[in-house]
Amino acid sequence: MIEKFKLGFSFLLVTLSVAIFTLLSGVLESGKLSVSALEPSLLGGSGSRELVAQQSAPQQLRAQDAWKLVYEKLPDLPIENNYISKETGKVDPNNTLVGRLIRYHVFVKGRPPNYRFDWKLSLADYLGATPDYLVEGVYPGKDVLRENPMERDRAAIQSLNRKQRDALVQALVDVFTENSGPSRTPAAGETPKGRETSPEIPQPQPGDAKLLAP
Repeated sequence: MIEKFKLGFSFLLVTLSVAIFTLLSGVLESGKLSVSALEPSLLGGSGSRELVAQQSAPQQLRAQDAWKLVYEKLPDLPIENNYISKETGKVDPNNTLVGRLIRYHVFVKGRPPNYRFDWKLSLADYLGATPDYLVEGVYPGKDVLRENPMERDRAAIQSLNRKQRDALVQALVDVFTENSGPSRTPAAGETPKGRETSPEIPQPQPGDAKLLAP
C-alpha cells in the first residue's frame, strides 16, 4: 500500500513539474514575441525612420533629399530656411519648409508620398481643415532648431493660393514617382501600348435588311 502511494505521489510530482515547465515556457515565449512586436516602435531612430521612408517611396528616394527637387520645380515657393541650429548655433539653410512638410507627411503621419490625395490631407492639416491639427511636440525641426518652425510653416502654407497648393502637391508626387517615367501621349493614329487594335465594325449599307427576309 505504501509503495503504491509513493509511486502515485512520484507520478504526480513528475506531472506537476512538466505542467509548470510548459507554462513557464509559454510565458517566456509570449514575452519574447511581445518584445519583437514592439521593436519597430522602440527603434524610432532616424535610421529606421529613413528606411521606412525609403520603402514608402517607389524609387527609394530619400525624403531628406526630395525637397531640393521640389524647389527646382517650384522656385517661387517660400523656403523658410532661416532657423538657427541647436547644434551649430548657425542658420541651417537645408532645413526648409518643403523638407519639413515631407518629414511631417512621411514620418509623423506615416502617409505614402506618391499619392495626391495623401498630400492634400497633409496640406489640409496645415490649413486646419482636418481633425489632425499640427502638434508642436512632434513637429519636424522641433528637436534640432532653436525655434519651433510649426506656426510659421503653417502661415506659409496658408499664404499659398489654391493654384500654388495644387502645383505643390503635383510637384511632390512627381518627385517621388519621376523614375517610373513620364507618360507619353500617343500620336494621331498611333495605338497606345498595352491595347490591342479593336476590329472595325462594318457600317450598315442600303439593302442589308433584305438579307434578313425568309
